[in-house]
Amino acid sequence: MRNVKQINFSIVIKAPVQTVWQRMLSDVGYRNWTSAFCDGSYFKGSWQQGETMRFLSPSGDGMVATIAEHIPLEFISIKHLGFISAGEDDFSSDNVTSWAPAFENYYFSVGSEGTELLIEQEIAAEYEQYMQDSWPRALEKLKQLCEYG
Repeated sequence: MRNVKQINFSIVIKAPVQTVWQRMLSDVGYRNWTSAFCDGSYFKGSWQQGETMRFLSPSGDGMVATIAEHIPLEFISIKHLGFISAGEDDFSSDNVTSWAPAFENYYFSVGSEGTELLIEQEIAAEYEQYMQDSWPRALEKLKQLCEYG
C-alpha cells in the first residue's frame, strides 16, 4: 500500500521558458539548483520519455526513476521507482514499496511576468518536512541561475 502525499511548489522566473527548461535540466544547471537538497547531487541518464534516470549524491546513493512523460518546454514527469544504495538498485524492500512508484512533475508555462514553474511531488511522510524546507531554496537557486546566470 502506497503511503504518499502530494506537495506543490511554484515560482515565477523572469526568463523565457527555454532558458528555465535548459538551466533546470542541463547537467551544470541541475547540479546548481539541486545543491539545495544535497550538495554535489547529479544525474545520470536522459530526460527523454521512457529513459532511465539515476539521481545521485556524491557517494553514489540516490534514486532510480524513469521519465514517464516529456513534452519539450512544457512538462516533465519523473516516475521514481526505488533507491540506490551501495551501488545496488532497490525496488522491492519495504522501505521502497511503501511509496513507489512516486511521481515528480514539472510544469512550465508562459506568464505575464516570465516563466511560471509548478512542481508537484508525491512524497513519503518521513521526507515531507525535508522537501518542504528544501524545495523553496532549490527554486530560488534556479531563479537566480535563470535571471542572472
